[in-house]
Amino acid sequence: MCHQQINKLFHPENFRLRNGKYFKFILSLIAGVIASIVIAMYLTPRVAPAMNAYTTSWIGNTFGGGSKWVQIHVNGMYVASDGTVYLNSPWDEGGREVGIYKNGDVIGMADDLHGWARLGGVAITADQKYIYVAMQQSQSGSPGEDYPPSGTTWHCVRRYNLSGKPAPFTGGRGWDKSMLIVSTKSEVTGLVTAGKQLYVSDPADNRVRVYSTDTMQELRNFSVKRPGQITVDRQGNLWIIQTKDGNTPARIVHYSKQGHLLPEVIKDAVSPTAIALNNQGRLLVTDNGPRQQVLIYNITNTPVLVSTFGIKGGIYAGTPGEVKDLKFSGLAGVGADAEGNIYVANDGFNQSGVDLRKFSPSGELKWRLLGLEFVDNADVDPTTDGVHVFTKHEHFVMDYRKPPGKQWTYKGYTLNAFKYPQDPRLHTSPDAPLFRYIKGKPFLFLTEMYQNYLQIYRFQKATDGEIAIPSGMFVISRADDKPMLSGGWPPNQPASGEWIWRDRNGDGAFSQGEYDSSKDYPYLGGWWVDSKGDVWKTLRTEDGIRRYPLQGLDAKGNPIYTYKLMEKQKSPSIFTDLRRIEYYPATDTMYLSGFTKEHPAIDDDAGIIGSEIARFDNWNKGNRTPRWRIVVPHDTTGKREVGTAAMSVAGDYVFAATVKNTEVYVYKAATGVQLQKFKPGSEVAGGSGWIDIPYGIRAFRRSNGEYLVFAEEDEKAKVIMYRLPK
Repeated sequence: MCHQQINKLFHPENFRLRNGKYFKFILSLIAGVIASIVIAMYLTPRVAPAMNAYTTSWIGNTFGGGSKWVQIHVNGMYVASDGTVYLNSPWDEGGREVGIYKNGDVIGMADDLHGWARLGGVAITADQKYIYVAMQQSQSGSPGEDYPPSGTTWHCVRRYNLSGKPAPFTGGRGWDKSMLIVSTKSEVTGLVTAGKQLYVSDPADNRVRVYSTDTMQELRNFSVKRPGQITVDRQGNLWIIQTKDGNTPARIVHYSKQGHLLPEVIKDAVSPTAIALNNQGRLLVTDNGPRQQVLIYNITNTPVLVSTFGIKGGIYAGTPGEVKDLKFSGLAGVGADAEGNIYVANDGFNQSGVDLRKFSPSGELKWRLLGLEFVDNADVDPTTDGVHVFTKHEHFVMDYRKPPGKQWTYKGYTLNAFKYPQDPRLHTSPDAPLFRYIKGKPFLFLTEMYQNYLQIYRFQKATDGEIAIPSGMFVISRADDKPMLSGGWPPNQPASGEWIWRDRNGDGAFSQGEYDSSKDYPYLGGWWVDSKGDVWKTLRTEDGIRRYPLQGLDAKGNPIYTYKLMEKQKSPSIFTDLRRIEYYPATDTMYLSGFTKEHPAIDDDAGIIGSEIARFDNWNKGNRTPRWRIVVPHDTTGKREVGTAAMSVAGDYVFAATVKNTEVYVYKAATGVQLQKFKPGSEVAGGSGWIDIPYGIRAFRRSNGEYLVFAEEDEKAKVIMYRLPK
């Protein structure tokens, strides 16, 4: 309404009675209404202004979820003559331990391998009627059902029909009578069929066992030392990977179908992991050693290496870590169909994720399926405005103009298992990257689910391409004063207490003289690396804040941190159990989370952020009075059905994610007022696994004002990405 209209409405002529007096009671009424409105503004809860609608996207998996996703790992592979690919693995978070793929699509899975103490395995094969799956069954179920006794594991072959349903047989074991118990000592490591016979590698007894595929009854067995993956040639004879044992190298041996050792042997594959026959009768062998190739042998007489498939050196050839069609990384499976197409399965190193590819006989890539992310999250290279995104192993390049799930391109694999065999990612299970620039140089920081350490990686593109080079590491104290990391890695670590390792000689290995050690309170709440490169750590105690000021970069480009210059700061009095920390030097703003006196912890769930988030302005000037406090979803019953796993601050917002219902709460950073909630959208079939790592969300504001919020999503092997417009 314009100014003139308002004046006209309230002109005295409009309120004059017949006797010329003003309508005083109407004026009184108007005054009362105005007063009521003012009072109501204070008594009514604040309603946040509406925000723009967000969209859901994802990175790291070819498919978005629902019934379609590429499984997390691959340990065994079989390719049928029609190009159907069967992958087996001990575990997939979503239940696809055995996945079935064809023509670049997911077409099925083997049922009932997830839960009830069942796991998949490392071998798989099929014939015209059945799939045969190596799997494990431990004690579970109800009395009267057929399960092993407590403390015993059945290492089985389970029979399925070709649609993935269990196929019971007379004498079968397990609750549905579809399991053939091979051993209670070690897993089945090889499977192949020939005619109506199933050959099974039983390394615990150093035997290959032969069963009828009709009855699943054992027909015979014969001795083979350390038998692994098997294939059968056109003469019906067996080629068997004999696995490495101590100083005895792996090799491929030749046996008749009756179990007689034949003279042919292949010794030039350094690390054979899979074996198959192609349509020309030649033997395909994956060499997962430094060459990272498929070796192709003419086996008509004495085996002769006639060709190789893939670029020699694999992912580390040319620009190290740069992804190319014919560069392999962690070879786990090989096969061929009747037309001569070649299928190669990669699992990275220390199970980095599935990369399944089909090639034409001439070597042209026909399709590729990816399932790369497990217990992980993502962060952006801030200098690229979100175009370059990193997870713990992968580098993606983004094109935000494309539709959901299509924005990412797999650019780089950042782990070099051969040049840097002591890379902590090969010996631990890190997650949730922080990408930072220190003195103009890029660095990747990784934590882990229990926050026992913080790993530091540097980049040196001229010599190492995409590879993240081990640079430093923080490890916390243990309550029993024993080494936090056991099992012989890393070498030369202090015998007790906590330590900082810095790669002083630049070789990426943990050498003597590279450790700084100390002792401190053993229970940690969180890590943070600020924009200046200072490392922050919270301990769950009264003086629980530690700051490690950056001392610059050494001659090899590693950031320098020492216990001598570490600062101790007291936890603000509002917290009884301090958890996460995010400090922003540019504005001297501190965000902390934890449990408080008003909202205490019901039990000791060390993985969540606590019950409140608080913002402190002028932190370095000594202010410890919060500007605001947010009560976040937390457990009040002891059942752990509710909890907030992670927080992240970006631009004008604070984001916090819950564990089981995977909601992301959005708060105004200036006021703490809740504005919105995110849930996985239809783009990912509305689904997500738990967010249960300490940094399970990571937010970034792009230059156009758009927000990217990355969230852990283990169930379907990806990272969810929410996009919130300006």
